[in-house]
This record gives sequence, structure tokens and C-alpha cells, in this order.
Amino acid sequence: MTTSDLVQQIQNKKSFLCIGLDVDIDKIPKHLLDEEDPIFAFNKSIIDATHHLAVAYKPNTAFYEAYGLKGWKALEKTIQYLNTNHPDIFTIADAKRGDIGNTSTMYAKAFFEDLGFDSVTVAPYMGKDSVEPFLAFTDKHTILLALTSNKGAFDFQTKMVEGTEVYKTVLETSKTWVNSKNLMYVVGATKAKFLADIRKIVPDSFLLVPGVGAQGGSLSEVCNYGMTKDIGLLINSSRGIIYASSETNFAEAAAAEAVKLQQQMEAILNAR
Repeated sequence: MTTSDLVQQIQNKKSFLCIGLDVDIDKIPKHLLDEEDPIFAFNKSIIDATHHLAVAYKPNTAFYEAYGLKGWKALEKTIQYLNTNHPDIFTIADAKRGDIGNTSTMYAKAFFEDLGFDSVTVAPYMGKDSVEPFLAFTDKHTILLALTSNKGAFDFQTKMVEGTEVYKTVLETSKTWVNSKNLMYVVGATKAKFLADIRKIVPDSFLLVPGVGAQGGSLSEVCNYGMTKDIGLLINSSRGIIYASSETNFAEAAAAEAVKLQQQMEAILNAR
């Protein structure tokens, strides 16, 4: 999927909502435990109820790997369901990979070729040769961790090195890598005021922004500092949507929460 396809979908749906499919078997409705594949059954219901409101879905792979082969199969079925039934929706493997070149190539093949995701999150700590194997897939997107939403982000990402914060060095350096036009970046909603400086470095790149909702990030602040002429934002919400209810009406409750965010986004888009 190209960024122009993504922009078109945002315009069509009046939404730049990404829903995180972070499935904890202990939190899903108990009646689903009778299903052959409870995780996939949960995901399918959430997708069926919200696909008209979201432009992207982001499974965090840890929530699938934790359940071994059954979890991985549930992830595979989830992405196949999305690709078959909603091919216009942007898919993100939130895997935070990144290793020496030949290992990164295998990670990229796993998520791009085998599973068929549109994008994958990648940690930049090991530098150019750990990221370019993902960028070698020219029809896919690599989403680089830049400034994350967790408290520990301040341990390294905002430290000054030779007069520049580390996250700014990551942004500047990444622009020199092969096929860097296919880079997107993770910037936490709890770091919204940093977005003005980030936009000076990557003025047009899409940003994946977690942290709105359960982590306390402000949608209006993020849009104020980070929105571009092509929107340039994917706002992720996970727990606040998918765990809106633990009853049999969980999918409807998830849709109701997604509508709230989508309507806020539509109002922001209309105001532009």
C-alpha cells in the first residue's frame, strides 16, 4: 500500500484511527474461550465492528508470541482476514525488530512476505545495516521508533549527545538511508510538544502515534503540532477500544469507543 492510498482512505473515512489488536486472553470475554481459536474470534469481531472507522490495525506481536504456535496461528489468520476482506486497510506488525543485516532480512521476510503485513515497527539502535534490510522491500513501510510514549524514553532518547538529542539524530540519520522515503516514525502522544521539532526534520513523513486514551495523550495536541497537509498521522488506540466491554456486546462497545475518536478526528479534519 502506498502513502497516497492511505491518504485516500483517511479522506474517505474521515478518520486516521489505528486500532491496536493487543489481545490478552485473560481480558477477552469469557464466552470466547469456548471458541476453537479465541484470539482470532475476538479479533474478527473487533474488525467486523470497526473496519469502517479505522484506517489501520496494529497487532503487537508479543501478545501472540506469548501463546506459542496457537498465538502465531491466530496472528496469521487475523492478517489473512484483513488482507482478504479489507485490503484497503493499512496493517502494522508492531514487532519492534532490528538486528544485524542478515537477521533483519529474515525478520522482514517473515512479516512482509510470509504474513503479508504492509509495515513493521523497527528499533533503530543498531543503525543503518539493521534497518535497510526492511527498507529493501520497496512496496512496504518501515516504522522507526523515534520518541516513544513510555516513561523510559527519557533514559536515552532525549539525552544530548554532541549538542543534539538522540531522537533527533535518529531522525536526521535515517533520512540518509536507502529508500528512506518509505520510513514512518513512532512518536508517543505523551510527547506531543516535541512534534514541532520533529516536523522540522521529517515534515511530510507519517507518524504512528500511540498513547492517546489509556496513556493520557491528547488528540488535539498531537494534531496541533504534528498534522501535515496530507494528515501524516496514524493515531493508535488499543485498550481503550478493544476492552471497552468484557460482555457479549464487546464488539459493539468497541465500535462505540472507536466512533468517539473518529468523530473527534472528523471534526479536526473539517476544521482544516
